[in-house]
Order: sequence, then C-alpha cells, then structure tokens
Amino acid sequence: MSYEARRDKDTSGGRTSRAPSPPGEARPLWRQRSFAVFWAAQTLSVLGDSFALIALPLLVLEATGSLARMGLLTAVGGAAAVVAAVFAGAVVDRVDRRRLLIGCDLVRMMLYGVIPVVWLFGPQVWLLYAVLPLCEAVGMLFAVGYVTVVRSLVGTRQLTEANGRLNATAAAAGVLGPLCAGLVAAWTGPATAVGVDAASFGVSALCMLYVRFRARPAEAPERAGLWRDLRTGVDFLRGHPVLRSLTVLLFFFSFLTLGLNDLLIYHLKHDLGHDDGTVGTVMAVGALGTITGALLVARLRRRLGFGWTWTGSVAVSGLAFAGLGWARDVPVLAALGAAFLACVAVAGTCSMSLRQEVTPEPLLGRVTSAFWTLQYAAAPLGAALLTWAADHRGTAPVGLVAGGCCVLIAVAGLFTPIRRSGRG
Repeated sequence: MSYEARRDKDTSGGRTSRAPSPPGEARPLWRQRSFAVFWAAQTLSVLGDSFALIALPLLVLEATGSLARMGLLTAVGGAAAVVAAVFAGAVVDRVDRRRLLIGCDLVRMMLYGVIPVVWLFGPQVWLLYAVLPLCEAVGMLFAVGYVTVVRSLVGTRQLTEANGRLNATAAAAGVLGPLCAGLVAAWTGPATAVGVDAASFGVSALCMLYVRFRARPAEAPERAGLWRDLRTGVDFLRGHPVLRSLTVLLFFFSFLTLGLNDLLIYHLKHDLGHDDGTVGTVMAVGALGTITGALLVARLRRRLGFGWTWTGSVAVSGLAFAGLGWARDVPVLAALGAAFLACVAVAGTCSMSLRQEVTPEPLLGRVTSAFWTLQYAAAPLGAALLTWAADHRGTAPVGLVAGGCCVLIAVAGLFTPIRRSGRG
C-alpha cells in the first residue's frame, strides 16, 4: 500500500499543524523534528523498561532472598503482556494513538513511582506483584501503538530507515539500562532505581507532547464486537500472501530461537566454565550486533529487495546459531552471537516495515497485535524444549539441529511469495 502525504489536522485535539513532507520531498530523518522527538521518547521508554528488568528482581531478592520469588514476578509480568497483546490492537485502532502513547507513559510513571514511596516505610513485596503485571500490560499497549504511528511520521521510502534507527537505539538502551540500573541500585538501593525508571516515563510523555502525526483517514468508525475486532487482524494476515507466509515462518523461527540466550549462557558457564563477567561481555557484544543490523537494514533492503534481505538474514542467523554450541573460544562465541542478533535485527525490521507499508491505517493496530500474538504463540514452549534437550543431549547437537532448521526456514521462504517481494 502506497503512503500518501496529507496536510490536515493532526491528532492532538483538533489543532492544525503542518504535515511532514511527502515521500518525494523527504528530508533526512535527523532534520525532521517530530521524528527526532519521537525517537527520543521511544528510547526513554525502552530505557525505563530495561531499568525495571533489573531493579524489580533486585527488590524481590533484597526483601526475600528467594530466587523462586524472583522467577514468579517475571512470570506474572510476562503473562500479563501476552494477554494484553491479544486485545492491544483493537484498543489502538479505536483511540487517538498519540494520546494513548502519552497516557501509557504517564500510567507507568505513576505505577512505578508508588514503589519507592512505599519502600520508604519498609519492603512490601506484594506491591510488586500488583504493579508489574499492570505495567507490562500497559507497556504492550504502548508497543503496539508505537508501531502504528511510525508511518505517520515518515514516508514509505524512509520507513525501513526509521525503524532501523528506532531499533538500534532501543538495543543500545537495552544494554545501557540494566548497566545503569545496577549501578544506581548498588549506590542507593533498588528502590531508587525504580524511581529513576518512573522518571524516565515522565520525560518520555513530555517529549510526546511535542510530536505531531498526520491525521488518520477520516472514516466512519466501524462498530463491531470485540471478537470481530480480534479476528480482523488475523483475517488480514491470512489474506495477504507475503504477510501470511511471514507469519507462518516466523512462528517456527521464534519457536526455535527464543531459548538461545539460555543456551548460550549455559554453554559459557557449564560447558566452558567461564564466570558471569564473561557472560556479560559476550551479551554486550551481541547487543552491538543488534545495533549494527538495525543500522544497515535500510541499505540492504534498498540494494537486495525485501525477499532476499529477509531470507538471507534468516539463513545466516541459522548458520551462526548452529556454530554456537561447537565454539570453544570466547571471541568466536561473541562474534557468532553478534552475527545472529544482527541478522535477527535485519529480518525483524524488514518484516515490521513491510507490515506498516501494506496495512491500511485503520487496521494497523489489530494487524500488529495479531502478528505478534501468532508469531510468539508457541515460543515459550520452544524455549523450554530447547533448554531441556540441551540439558540432556548437550548444547552442540541441539544448537546444530536448531540452527539447521532456521536455515531450512529461509529456504522454505524462497518457495513462497516472500521471494518475489521487490526492492524498496
């Protein structure tokens, strides 16, 4: 679906603003104020999420000393996100998306802000089990909403580049956040780190006040039941040849790869006997691979086209995965991990950009929600199976089989409409 520039009212309560330049007149992204501010806001939101990833488990550990209680907190948060993903698309397509993003940041600011205040009077672990699921559910709404508004900021020709930059800084924030959270927690305690987390969402909401989006098409809102809303996204994916093929292939790819981090950590610590510092170093190098892939994806797609970029990146990621279990040297393991994550970043950014390009604006939230839900529906089971097999059979053969299956997924993509997807 082509992206048409419109000069109309924005979505900020009826005030008028000048719409971004149409694709043919597009300025460099760094010169587009609304995109730059949105970019900063998104980075701050990811930074806040990554702070919580470290600070909340540390609070549980500090209060209870129980690893099982930490795991339970992670589980309830993850479950809330999965449930929210089912409904997020229908909500995003029914409301003003800019206001939704601001509201999500403000809600998370308030919820996380309660924790350090309560902790001043003593630990209350039950509060974490109430706050985190709510924050994870709101965070899923934000994630779906964020995907739907990128197209309102840039033209189609810049969409892949914009997604690449957003994903690159998100990856950088995902590395910097835990590091900073750990330092803050070490200096002043985990509760203070949660307070910093809350503040980051407040700054993100403030940034979003200065972002202007193109207006969504003026169409009469369709009043449909929630079940029909949920089916709409699935029906669109099923009816689009390329998205249908991507959804099926990514279902299997996610099943095979979600447990890779656990496999790599187990290989480093159990098989090779390295310490936690080495594990952290390898993971940091892997994050650099994610950043590199996200920054290169636009150039690769312009040169090779969508089909070859996506299938090639999946194939190379499979080869890197297959070699992880056999590698014995830390530099080789770090390089393979970086190659895998770089290729996953390329494939993921390509598929997200294509979905944004071809999905009608009123359906974008529901289609995104359906795509993510279907893609990751079986991934937790796959991670459990992968790690169980590695525990019983060893990391090398399991990694080889899983990586080989990823290569087969790429080969299968060549026999689908994905291969015929053109340049752009």
